[in-house]
Amino acid sequence: MSDLVLIVDDEPGILTTLSGILADEGYRTLATRSGADALRLYEEARPDVVFLDVWLADRDGLETLQALRESDPAAAVVMMSGHGTTATAVKAIKMGAFDYLEKPLSYRRAVDAVAGALAMKRSLGGEAALPAPAAPARAEERQLEPPPPLPLLRTSDRPQRTIRHSTVIYGLGLHSGGRTGMVIQPLPPDTGIHFVTLPAGTEIPAHVRAVADTDYATTLSGDGEGVRTVEHFLSTLHAAGVGNLLIKVHGELPVLDGSALEFCRVLEEVGVIDQDVARQEIVIDRLYEVAGAGGKSLVLEPYDGFAVSYELRYPPPVGEQRYAFTLTDFAGYQEKIAPARTFGFLKDLKMMNELGLGSGGRLDNFILVGEEEIVNTELRFPDEFARHKILDILGDFYLLGYPIRGKVTAKLTGHRDNIAMLKTILAGAAG
Repeated sequence: MSDLVLIVDDEPGILTTLSGILADEGYRTLATRSGADALRLYEEARPDVVFLDVWLADRDGLETLQALRESDPAAAVVMMSGHGTTATAVKAIKMGAFDYLEKPLSYRRAVDAVAGALAMKRSLGGEAALPAPAAPARAEERQLEPPPPLPLLRTSDRPQRTIRHSTVIYGLGLHSGGRTGMVIQPLPPDTGIHFVTLPAGTEIPAHVRAVADTDYATTLSGDGEGVRTVEHFLSTLHAAGVGNLLIKVHGELPVLDGSALEFCRVLEEVGVIDQDVARQEIVIDRLYEVAGAGGKSLVLEPYDGFAVSYELRYPPPVGEQRYAFTLTDFAGYQEKIAPARTFGFLKDLKMMNELGLGSGGRLDNFILVGEEEIVNTELRFPDEFARHKILDILGDFYLLGYPIRGKVTAKLTGHRDNIAMLKTILAGAAG
């Protein structure tokens, strides 16, 4: 009987293509999109080789690799990814993978990987090539701390929310320029939003205390690991009321088209569900203000809801823009704020490149502003720039760990000012 190969990948196209390639070479195949299902199939069928994608929705490929190696130390596993790095490949090999393939897969590379894995397995006579090292804890095994409480917290009449099931999102990092991906998984009530870096497995809470940088985007860090450009996805979660979520990510969140539209689509696709615990909200009890040079100002004051008004001023072709938005429901956010894309100026590109930023900026994932005109696209709104600033505020302000009941009035501000305001609230609440 011919050798059996188990293919595990979240992309149906990969399952079909790779199954066809291996069938042409005389191999039998099994296929699944689930890490949990892969473990079940492995126990039932004991395939000779496993092709395993790094990015899986229910449990990532490195976790699945670890479980396979614990079940069968001689398991012959070939890891795959279209959104990985050298660090991921090294980690996989150290954990006992035979090989690591970058997508798109070539016919010859896939066939050679199967032959090599089989030869290695037979040469070992059923013995493990490497001892299985300890893997990062899975989500349900992690001790995830909820956001720290504040004196301003009040119990609302709205429930906490998470997503119905896990999924994977792929794309480019705006500032790294690298292919990246993220897995989002539901968490129980009173857990909060947490990032986990791949492949290191470092947990970083979505909280202002973890903010490491605010140049052109908001970056979180912890234990030497960082996660860039969190604000667009956090903005979407804020608008949708999702407060309990695990986000596994490789370095930087995908920028997609530079707006939050695709993130909204993903949440609608996987489903957002209410949980049986009331959510806590930060109720602003007085005026907070952050002022800066050149007329910058950011004010947060009491309000029964969450509202943001933004005033922006740039030289032509942008000019002066003002927009006001009140967050009443997710549909309003999707219509008025989510489509607004991030933007950059042609004159700043050289400096951004010197800082190692903007490497993923393409003509379809941000608005490029020249000296006299918008270079690469048609605006979705006449005041799209101001609306995007509101999108960023919604994301950055969610880094207090709870929704805010208050009114924001912003003029000429950015990420640094948003984070300064959150620290001002923390200091004021503590005092």
